[in-house]
Amino acid sequence: MYKFWQKTIQVLSILTLIGTAIFLFWLYKIGILNDQNVLSDLIKSQGALGSLSFLAIQIIQVVFPIIPGGVTTIVGFLVFHFWWGFFLNYLGISIGSIILFWLARRYGKKFCLLFMSEDTFYKYESKIDNKRSYEVFFILCMLSPISPADIVVMITGLTSMSYRKFIIITLLCRPFSVVAYSFFWIYGSQWLQQLLG
Repeated sequence: MYKFWQKTIQVLSILTLIGTAIFLFWLYKIGILNDQNVLSDLIKSQGALGSLSFLAIQIIQVVFPIIPGGVTTIVGFLVFHFWWGFFLNYLGISIGSIILFWLARRYGKKFCLLFMSEDTFYKYESKIDNKRSYEVFFILCMLSPISPADIVVMITGLTSMSYRKFIIITLLCRPFSVVAYSFFWIYGSQWLQQLLG
């Protein structure tokens, strides 16, 4: 039964990636992706429901890391603009990370292996033997916009790190990675368009 769920989640991950690519292409074709204001107006017309829906999506994409989180993070900034987009991204990712940490601690290795290969699991698990160096590694991953953050959060759930320390590190470090990732893709893509144009 466990193998069935493991395979199911792997298939869902692939289908979600394909679905995301198709969805982004569709948004581009109908002009929404090309015009930031159109997408922004569409979501803002939903009022508080738009913000709450986006927040829920951000939490879910962390807890069940089969949705490309980078896409939703960028959309948050584009749609809600910097400060509100940052707040929703930060809050959703932080809540999701805390839930994911709890799930990994509660259900252990089997839960982690639902979302990663055994090779990936053992690669990161081998780092937890040295408590001090692993904490530094964890902090750097939370700061970095390109680290496999969800994987590291799950592995950290298997360590003796307290909830208090995990939450403090997450709340202090996540703002940097959220902003850096979004700036890299938003302004990097604009710079690339200007360069190629």
